[in-house]
Amino acid sequence: MNESCNTEGVLTAVNSELHRFRIFQTAVKSVFNEDPTLNKAPSIIHSIRTRIKNFDHLREKIEQKSKENDPITPENVFDRITDIAGVRVLHLYQQQFTKIHECIQRQLHQGDWALYEKPTAYTWDPESRDFFAKHGLMVEVKESFYTSIHYIVKPRADSIVTCEIQVRTLFEEIWGEIDHIINYPNQTDILACCEQIRVLARLVGAGSRLGDSIFRTFEEQVRLRKKE
Repeated sequence: MNESCNTEGVLTAVNSELHRFRIFQTAVKSVFNEDPTLNKAPSIIHSIRTRIKNFDHLREKIEQKSKENDPITPENVFDRITDIAGVRVLHLYQQQFTKIHECIQRQLHQGDWALYEKPTAYTWDPESRDFFAKHGLMVEVKESFYTSIHYIVKPRADSIVTCEIQVRTLFEEIWGEIDHIINYPNQTDILACCEQIRVLARLVGAGSRLGDSIFRTFEEQVRLRKKE
């Protein structure tokens, strides 16, 4: 444990503001639930999950990130820990991400949200790296094969309140759930599991790509039949 970090004092500070995080989290979720470009049939969004970070996990994160010469304190915790509230948006295939990204951009351009930092796409797949880079996202490769897009948004630029938006396909969500059980909070040292997780990541990538292909074919056939 990092003795320079007053963990309980930091948690008290977070708890005192938690209601504001919940309010903003609800507002963020409602945008994805109500935006007509995402919800007209066939819906772009499959489902939405929300969470407020478990305080046991938050305690671990505070102690891991706090350094002797740069401790996390009640005064700086909201700048150092930005995933206290989270909204996860799930969709079926990669091309649908464009509409979700456009929805987020509208909220930013209208001044309803402000970015805390530039959005990041985590991926190991070269084709996906190019796809996300074209959307203006920072792209970072994770050795763990973790795949997800992260936005950190605030209700306004000077607010201490943040909400992490994660956008994933259902394939990526399945991989993430399995990896989370195996590798969180401590990474497994079972070699076979590590190798199998990597193989699963490649299958997930292939599944997402095949999903794109299926829906492109379907949409093209629908257009052609309408012209007949």
